[in-house]
Amino acid sequence: MLTMASSSGDVQDHLTVQHMDCAAENDNRSKATGIPLSRKLCYAIGGMPYQMTLNAKGFFMQIFLLDVVKMGASYASIILFLGRAWDAVTDPMIGYAVSKSRSTRFGKLIPWIVFSMPFGVVSYIMLWYTPQDTMSPAYSFCWYFVWSCLFDTFMSCYHVPYSSLNMFLGGNDRDRDSATGYRMGMEVFATLAGATIQGQIVGVYHAKRSQVCSMQQNDTSLPADNHTASLNDTTEILHDTRKAYVIAALVIGFMYFMCCLVVFLGVKEQLAPLSKLDRINLPYLTGMKMVVCHIPYVKLVCGFLFASLAFQMAQGNFALFCTHAADMGGYFQHLVIILLTAATLSTPLWQALLVKLGKKTTIFIGLSSYIPALILISLLRNSLPLFIIMSMLAGTSLAALFLLPWSMLPDVVDDFKVKNPSCQDLEPLFYSCFVFFNKFGGGVAVGISTMVLHFAGYKPGACKHNSQVIFSLRMLFAPVPICLLLISMVMFYFYPITEKRRQEIQTALKKAVADNPQKGEELSL
Repeated sequence: MLTMASSSGDVQDHLTVQHMDCAAENDNRSKATGIPLSRKLCYAIGGMPYQMTLNAKGFFMQIFLLDVVKMGASYASIILFLGRAWDAVTDPMIGYAVSKSRSTRFGKLIPWIVFSMPFGVVSYIMLWYTPQDTMSPAYSFCWYFVWSCLFDTFMSCYHVPYSSLNMFLGGNDRDRDSATGYRMGMEVFATLAGATIQGQIVGVYHAKRSQVCSMQQNDTSLPADNHTASLNDTTEILHDTRKAYVIAALVIGFMYFMCCLVVFLGVKEQLAPLSKLDRINLPYLTGMKMVVCHIPYVKLVCGFLFASLAFQMAQGNFALFCTHAADMGGYFQHLVIILLTAATLSTPLWQALLVKLGKKTTIFIGLSSYIPALILISLLRNSLPLFIIMSMLAGTSLAALFLLPWSMLPDVVDDFKVKNPSCQDLEPLFYSCFVFFNKFGGGVAVGISTMVLHFAGYKPGACKHNSQVIFSLRMLFAPVPICLLLISMVMFYFYPITEKRRQEIQTALKKAVADNPQKGEELSL
């Protein structure tokens, strides 16, 4: 009996040592391999098309429909709101379709990215094309609404699997955070590139139009011949502006194609802990219920939604605010470039603070710095140096919004895996719902803004607007976004995943992999 007990104890000790060796081996292997720098860079470049097109639409779509297409504000608000609503609704559906799809020799996610790209490029170009010089309101509305919905659908087919790819790059949580930092740095640069391309190509004509309007306002007693010449100049500038928007769309479309090619050639999908990159077996509604009932995810999404609402409301009204309320229409495109340059340069700063202070503390610092910038910009008038300084501060805060929520999302997904180990491969659903709320916030912000301007009496193409329109622009640019930002910060205060909890999650994941040596071998491939 004593011999048998001793033998049993030896076996147990041997298994325990083997278990610990397996865990240590998997941990060391993860640290040794990590994510190669080339893979991080190729993955980061893949995020550029989404941000280039999103910010080109965010900064220029409203003024394009109102002052270039000369669409009524009510029609424009419907397009901007329903287009974003359609885009938002399709995201979870596409996320579920991606989860249900089979893995191929190129992976499960990358084929979605590659095959959706040509359709996205064509629909983006058509979105900025004006088929006729004069169009009926109904025809104009149908044209831009259809192309807006098509582009948003194809971009969702690209961006939902791309954003989910972060969980399948290999390495550990620190490697993923590093890859997210590279991605967000590249995406902020993409906003700069997109705004520079769009702003410099079309901004010249917007500046010329502002000069013509200024001449008409300053000299109301023009002779009939001069008045006719002024109208001809306005028509010619409008025609050139429409061509410039198409040229800008062609350039951005080409960059869209090149970025997709880089992802296809430079990124290979890797297995993640407790994931198989296989088809899910859950029904759509069951999977969605599990995702939206995960408490850390709900709090993160709510905080991100209100912050996104605040930033996108200010962004969507920036062009109109500068043009009509601040008398800075001639400098608008330059201020956008300054703002986005500051965002690009400050991204490494937020990444460093994220590592040193933790994600939750850093996002409070980043979001709070946006408030004084909005207040001062809304109060300034004809003060270019102060506009530049405040635009730089706003850009720094914008970088925090780009980086921090997307760095926090993988922690939420890992927390879900630990609590629900039997539910695997739901990453596309988590990421698609996250994108859904970002787009929903943008649609609500732009739709409400345009509708408010409609009721205030905004006249498309007019050089001067009444006091109600100017007051509405000031309110939409600063007080409303500040209130939304404060709500967002309250939501993030209750976000439960602290640095201590994040470390506990990673320990639990390593233990889950170590408990299944075969799974650990799969993860190392």
